[in-house]
Amino acid sequence: MTTPCVSARPVGTEVPPYALLEPETGDAMIPALTALLCLGLSVGPRTRVQAGTLPKPTIWAEPGSVIPWRTPVTIWCQGSLEAQEYRLQKEGNSETWDRQKPLEPGDKAKFSIRYMTDDLPGRYLCSYRSPTGWSELSDTLELVVTGLHSKPRFVATPSPVVTSGGNVTLQCGSWVGFDRFILMKEGERQTSWTRNSKPAPSGGSRALFPVGPVTPSLRWTFRCYGCYSNTPQVWSLPSDPLELVVSGVSGKPSLLSQQGPVVTSGQSLTLQCLSDVGYDRFALSKEGAGDPPRRLGGQPHAGLSGANFDLDPVRPSHGGRYTCYGGQNLSSEWSAPSDPLDILVAARTHGDLRRECDPAVSVMELCGHFPSVQGGGSRSPAAS
Repeated sequence: MTTPCVSARPVGTEVPPYALLEPETGDAMIPALTALLCLGLSVGPRTRVQAGTLPKPTIWAEPGSVIPWRTPVTIWCQGSLEAQEYRLQKEGNSETWDRQKPLEPGDKAKFSIRYMTDDLPGRYLCSYRSPTGWSELSDTLELVVTGLHSKPRFVATPSPVVTSGGNVTLQCGSWVGFDRFILMKEGERQTSWTRNSKPAPSGGSRALFPVGPVTPSLRWTFRCYGCYSNTPQVWSLPSDPLELVVSGVSGKPSLLSQQGPVVTSGQSLTLQCLSDVGYDRFALSKEGAGDPPRRLGGQPHAGLSGANFDLDPVRPSHGGRYTCYGGQNLSSEWSAPSDPLDILVAARTHGDLRRECDPAVSVMELCGHFPSVQGGGSRSPAAS
């Protein structure tokens, strides 16, 4: 039978301290306990105020929640100015992980980790004690350690150059055989996405992350990590950063080869991107490469702005189709692409001329237009 909430005291009467501290026995305890429950108080191992519950604290980590191995991290817990003690708990551990007195002015506490190791990642929560009892638990802080496995390979398909409003797929893969991959967007608020891996056609595992539509108003810089399902907070080294080039409609630059469109393997090659717009920076992209475009600051070139991209010594992999872009330092938007420039790499083996072209470029279309290389006379592309 439920005991009705009837209090012997007038509404608003404060409960004297001895009502909470003095032990009572027998039937004499029932009225006092009823009065406590009706006032919204619970009695247990931890006396806690239910009515007018203390607000839950805020928890965060500095310099962030994704921490390289063997580097320090600080966990902060911020609550009330009335806080007398702060407590940090790790999910899955029934014992308190650490206790700290509040720092001045008293509304937060600091929990320091000198070196991040592989046994410290996990989910952390904090709470604080005031004269009226313990607060609610904070939201969960997930702490991750990185650098315990080799870095994955990170590419954009079909290209890291995307037109404004377009879409792109970012591919994170590794031969290590990770169960999951994590994509992280750099910025003030580091946003991340996690996907289970799938077997890659060439071996190993990979995950595909569709991104878009992209806009020039934001910077689109990403890294990716790999991890195993049994240790989801222990990540690999970060991949190399990948920044998407969002091309717009401003004046396109010109792309030239100082050595001409046909070069010999082993020689020097300089691709020159020039514009009369006055761009501060330039980017060079190779069709089908997937790797981030090369970037250089702009330099004056006979009244124009431009940049020289040195590709030397030339290797067969340098053959292909190139475009370049210009941009201003105060804007994340890039120009319209230059007209494409096709580069053919030729090599001599036992006195015979052998042309090696990028698979994306037709050998017959590209090589057939050049009658000779280094004075050797006209030759058919098939005669090698």
